[in-house]
Amino acid sequence: MELRKPLFIAALVLLGLCVLIEVGASILLPRPVASSSDIEASLRSEGAQGDVSVQDVLAMQSKNPPTPGMGIPYLALVDGLLLLTLGLMGASLLIPERVHGQLQGVVSLVGAIVALLAGITMLVAAIGLLLLMVSLFTAVPFGTIAYLAIWGFFNRGGAAATLGLLMTLKVAASVCLALAHPRFLQNKGLVLLVLTSLLAGAVVSLLHGWVPIILVSITDAIGAIIVAILGIIWAVVLFIGALVSILRVLKLKRTAA
Repeated sequence: MELRKPLFIAALVLLGLCVLIEVGASILLPRPVASSSDIEASLRSEGAQGDVSVQDVLAMQSKNPPTPGMGIPYLALVDGLLLLTLGLMGASLLIPERVHGQLQGVVSLVGAIVALLAGITMLVAAIGLLLLMVSLFTAVPFGTIAYLAIWGFFNRGGAAATLGLLMTLKVAASVCLALAHPRFLQNKGLVLLVLTSLLAGAVVSLLHGWVPIILVSITDAIGAIIVAILGIIWAVVLFIGALVSILRVLKLKRTAA
């Protein structure tokens, strides 16, 4: 069966849009600056109105502009690996096997190294931010003031809409992929990577929704840590696969010589 190129290209475009949305989430989804009424309501719900004043929180906000979350941008690590893997697999159906064998190992190795280094850096950053937020939140009253001002009001609605859009695009890409060629469904590694991508988005969405709004930044960082670990695992898998592919090509060249 020949590759249905329009469906395959559609799958690549949809996954590419996912990565672009995830990378651009820091621009599209800034944390909102909370109003004085929002701050007062949050302090009252936490019983901290006697220890922390609204004016102190607003003053801290003016010195620390709102920053975006980490969970959605971190999804680009897993989805980027998926896009790379899918592109290499599709290339094997379009170019000669000899050329593809030589190209796949090198591209996969470089991509895996970049993803592994990026994943480790992202993991360390997420863990550091999580520890900082937790330590500030529990350091009543002044640490709590700083936490509420900088991370206490997460754009949960915008994040939920973005995650819903990403899930829709990924499901549509999966359907296009399945219809493009049965070989994609037969590749267990690719299927597991697609499922990992869907699971990562579901985990981030779940962590955004099950806690009070002032704690969403903390659970978002936890989600980012989980996604980074998943990305690192898949980068290692891709790295090992690339090494095996390169060694196989070198062995064939020695045999031919």
